[in-house]
Amino acid sequence: MREWAWRLGASGLLARLWVDVFSLWTLHPANPTLLALLVSETLTLMLLLASTLPASRDLHPLAVAASLGATFHFLALDLATPRHLLPETSCTILMLAGLLWQIYAKLSLGRAFDLLPAQRGTVARGAYRLVRHPIYLGYLVTHCGFLASHASLRNGAVYAGLYCLQIVRIRREERCLAVDPAYARYRARVRWRLLPGLY
Repeated sequence: MREWAWRLGASGLLARLWVDVFSLWTLHPANPTLLALLVSETLTLMLLLASTLPASRDLHPLAVAASLGATFHFLALDLATPRHLLPETSCTILMLAGLLWQIYAKLSLGRAFDLLPAQRGTVARGAYRLVRHPIYLGYLVTHCGFLASHASLRNGAVYAGLYCLQIVRIRREERCLAVDPAYARYRARVRWRLLPGLY
């Protein structure tokens, strides 16, 4: 019951994003980056609703706070102020590239998806052959595209805070997975967590 309460709560918060984005998009239909953001966040929720229950979860307050803050960061974004660092078409292409990579990474993961760090076994196929956290890489590309089309100090601060939280999530997730001997072998094979050559 608590599991479904959590999932329904996440659905309710996403519904607010739907309302905000559609009201803004009807005013500015030439701004497709808003729709790309909506599709990206909706895919995350759909995967959450379809996911299986994990063997165990990391319910440490730090893991919960980082996961909630990172998942619902969109509530703090300034959606209404387009200020372009790149042409709108370039921003949209960047967001779509990130979105397609997210889809590939999420298909590679299957139903072993969770917002909180969890033990669901080691996945080493598909996008997971390149980096250990490919879904976050897809988010990063998508977020760069959105920030390039909605550049502001507020959005920059939101995304800076988000990726501090993502690093916390990565470390907590890897701590959770480390109990599986297969994960140690996987980690030795796939060196990079998020960005090949950097991190």
